[in-house]
This record gives sequence, structure tokens and C-alpha cells, in this order.
Amino acid sequence: MRIILALMAILWASPLLAQDFTTRFERSQGKETATYGECIAYYKKLDQRYPQISMLEIGNTDAGYPLHLVIYSGDKDFNFVSLHKKNKRIILINNGIHPGEPDGVDASMMLLRDLAQGKKQLPANVVLAVIPLYNIGGSLNRSEYFRVDQNGPDAFGSRGNARNLDLNRDFIKTDSRNSFTFQTIYQLTDPDVFIDNHVSNGADYQHIMTLLCTEYNKLGGSMGEFLHHTFTPGLYQLMKEKGYDLVPYVNHFGETPENGWMTFADVPRFSSGYTTLFSTFGFVPETHMLKPYPQRVAATYALMESFISFVSSHSEEIKALREKTKESVKTQKEFALEWNVDTTRFSYINFKGYEAGHKPSEVSGMPRLYYDRSRPFEKQVKFYDYVTAGNFVQKPTAYIIPQGWWNVLNILKNNKVLMHPLVHDTTIAVEVYHIADFKTALRPFEGHYMHNHVKVTSSRDSIHFRKGDFYIPMNQSANRYLIETLEPTAGDSFFAWNFFDAILTPKEGYSAYVFEDTAAAYVSRHPELRALIDEKKKADSTFAGSADAQLHFVYEHSIYGEPGYLRYPVFRVSNM
Repeated sequence: MRIILALMAILWASPLLAQDFTTRFERSQGKETATYGECIAYYKKLDQRYPQISMLEIGNTDAGYPLHLVIYSGDKDFNFVSLHKKNKRIILINNGIHPGEPDGVDASMMLLRDLAQGKKQLPANVVLAVIPLYNIGGSLNRSEYFRVDQNGPDAFGSRGNARNLDLNRDFIKTDSRNSFTFQTIYQLTDPDVFIDNHVSNGADYQHIMTLLCTEYNKLGGSMGEFLHHTFTPGLYQLMKEKGYDLVPYVNHFGETPENGWMTFADVPRFSSGYTTLFSTFGFVPETHMLKPYPQRVAATYALMESFISFVSSHSEEIKALREKTKESVKTQKEFALEWNVDTTRFSYINFKGYEAGHKPSEVSGMPRLYYDRSRPFEKQVKFYDYVTAGNFVQKPTAYIIPQGWWNVLNILKNNKVLMHPLVHDTTIAVEVYHIADFKTALRPFEGHYMHNHVKVTSSRDSIHFRKGDFYIPMNQSANRYLIETLEPTAGDSFFAWNFFDAILTPKEGYSAYVFEDTAAAYVSRHPELRALIDEKKKADSTFAGSADAQLHFVYEHSIYGEPGYLRYPVFRVSNM
């Protein structure tokens, strides 16, 4: 009987033991990348075969397929609350946000397999959480003709998702189901480090891998100092030991990079800008598009190994820094909403490029840029990596948002913002913003006509709120996220992204010939309004010559004016 049971066990296990875990990338000698179906099927096999790997379905995407999260946990614990309590450092890796940049997709498949099979070792204090392929809709739209300048693989997906959105502009506005589910994953994992694997375009140079780090001045405090002086140099050193010379993401401002470049402004619409709001170290690796695909995948694999090594050896410091920052943001009184590069301050980086020149274009006959790879060079170039803060705002005690703005409230809830519904109707003294001025883009950007140069006026008022409206205390670790989304003058605020455009159009009105008598009676009872009219007439000749403008001025400054018009529907509480 024992022999029979042993034979049955062998027969049962043999299909798993016999499974081939060679990736499409490897089978094609680096010419091809996995399709979406192949990628998910591969991780399912890993999940079935290796108990330290678990693949979860977290939520939906615009393509109608679920977004998966693959977890590699050496002690087979896949509960992130438990993992944080066990003092594990969580690294969240995102792949395929732009499916035409699939380096991370293939590198992650091989990395998790190699860890599971013992070819590589994951330190006991590190857990990997991997989004196998984020932009599913774009991946399904596969072609060999996208990203015409890129050197492989043979075919891949498109940049736009199933709704033709660029998902790397969607982390705040959350138009896509993908972004909503990503936020769920991010809040579930609460990662110490976030890696969003990309491929760069632009200038030609010798470097295989460039690295965009979240701006250290913007990250701020002890985390920013650690990122700038320890984390980033540590990664550079680890990669150099593997044969790779890193440089910052080549965001050059001249025709070619020799004159230097600026740090990339990773505002919250971008992945690393979003994760900064929740005190995570965020990075965007960018391999160079003109390098052969096998070299790019190998560099991505090596960089993820370097991240693992660094995070493991600095585990306690990273934990302490994040805990300190999360606590300090709860009591931080002032926040910056704007960051600008200081063009008077720079450091030097060792750049390995190619001499550039111009020659007649065979298309137009006019001069065109080209790089001469037979003339490589190595030189020190300027890197402008210091940004200064501006547009400061004082933190309120709380915000109140009426329940009718459920689209905003749903996003806040998804980001684990602590908020409480009012238990009864009540009148509360609040600070009220009115939109005084703004500019709007003439062309849409990612489905929105964004507002900019927003100006507001502020006043105190007593507003009647209803049971079920939401009170959001500003004593939580999400404070920075709340400030940068709810303050209307912030560049990536919900106001900038058109969430509150309904307030910009009046809903009430009047018939002039009827309101004339009402307005006259009102002005006669309010001489202070007559004084305002006369003052404005003296200052504004157009206004002085327009009866309609003067009548409308009375309407807006009377009790008949529409209170919700231009009144920003997020109210600031100073004391309660």
C-alpha cells in the first residue's frame, strides 16, 4: 500500500515537476516578449508549482480582464498587514504600463522563477509584489510597428490602454479602472519601495540603463536626504559592480545632452509622483530604446537585483525613515504645492555619449541631426537636480466635502483616506474658496481640458451641511495626498483635472426687464453696493458703459446671486 501511495504521489507531482518554465523571451533568444495571455499563464504555473509564490486577482481593468498581483514571500505569508508586522520590506514592481516597453515584463518573469528555483536568493527580510502587466488593453493591441524607433522586441502592445489613455498620466485623476485598481494594490501593499519599469526614448548615448528617482527635494525631510545621499548612490554602485554605468533619466533641454539636463518633474499624475505622496521611495528605470532588447532586459533584471540587495541591507533604516515621515506629515502645518528647478544649482555626472552632427536629410534635403557611434565620448555634464518649493498652503484642521461629489469621495476612499460622514444636518463655520481666475488648455490632455494658473479668494462663512456629507480630519498619513488633490491651486489637483467644472457655469439667472426693478430696490436699500458700483465705473470704462454689466454686478453682489457659482465645494475647517 505504501508503494502504491508513493507511486501515486510521484504521478501526481510529475506534471508539475516536468513543467517548462522557459519564457518566450528566452525561447526566442531575446527577440520576442510574452503576450498578456502567456504572461498570466506563466505566473499561474509558478503559483501552482512553488508555494512561496501567490498570484491574486485584485480588481478590474478597462480591458475587462482583472489586474493581477504576484507575491513572492519566502515564508509563504501573503498577508501584507502580517508582513509589515514581521518587519518585511515590501518592494512593489509595476510592469507594462506602456506595453511597448516590455523589458520589466520579461525580466520579472525570469527573476521570480530564478528565485523560486534557487538560482537566486531573496533575502528573508524582503517581499516582492509584482504587477505582471499593468496596461492589459494596450498589450492586447499588439503590433510590430509601434514605437518605430525602438530596437526590439519583434512585436509588442500600444501605449494607449483600452480607452486609449496613457496610464502614466492617470494616477491622480483615475479615469481608468486600471488606475483605480492600482491604487487598491498600492494601499494594500503599502510598499517601502516602488519600481515602475520603462524604456526611454530621445537622444542616443552609450548607457543601457537610466534611472528616474522621485525628486529628493520634493520627497523632502530625512527620506529625501537618504534618497539623495545614500539610496541613489548605493544603486549606482551596485549596478557598476554588475557592469552598468547608470545616469539619471536623460531629460535634456538642448538638442543633444552634452549641455546637461534637468531632473524630471514627477508630479502626482506620474507613478513615482503619486507614491511620493504616501512616503514611498519611488523609481522609474528607463532602459535605452536603441539598445538590443536582450541587453535591456538583462539591465532591468540586474537593477531589480540591485534594489533587492540595497533594500535588504538598509531595511531598518528604510523602515524608520518611512515611519518617521508618516508621523511627521500628520502634524506638518505647511505644504508646498509647486516645485521649480533652481537653474543656478547643479551637480556633475559622468555621461557617456556619442558625438552628434548634422547632414542633409534624404526626406527633406534640409539639415538633420545624427549621432556618430564611431565617435564615443565620456565627459562631465551638468545635472540640475535641485528644486525649490513655492505656493505654500496652511493645513486646515479638516476638509468637508458634500456627499454629492461622490466621484471625488470614491477616489479618496480607495486611497484609504480616513473620513467620517456627518451624523446629522449641521451648520459649520468654514473657510470658503471662490475661484477668482484660471486658464484652461486649448486642447485636451488625456481626456481633460486642464486648468492652470488658478487663483482663489478666501472668506469665512457658515455653511449648512447635510447628514452624510464627509468630514476629513487632517491628522493622517494621507495629508500630503489630500493637500495636493483638494487644494485647487495645486497643479494636479482635482480642480485642475476638471472634477469640479460644474461650479464654473451658473445655473440660475434673470430676465433683465424684470430684475431691473428688483435690483433698483435692492441698491436703494444697500448704499454700500451703490458705492461699489460707482467705484468700479470709475476704474473700468467698459463697465461704466454697459447697463448689462452693471445689472449683472448687482445680481452677483446681492442675496439673489447664486451661492454655488464659482464657490469651490471643498470647505476648510479651522477649528471644530
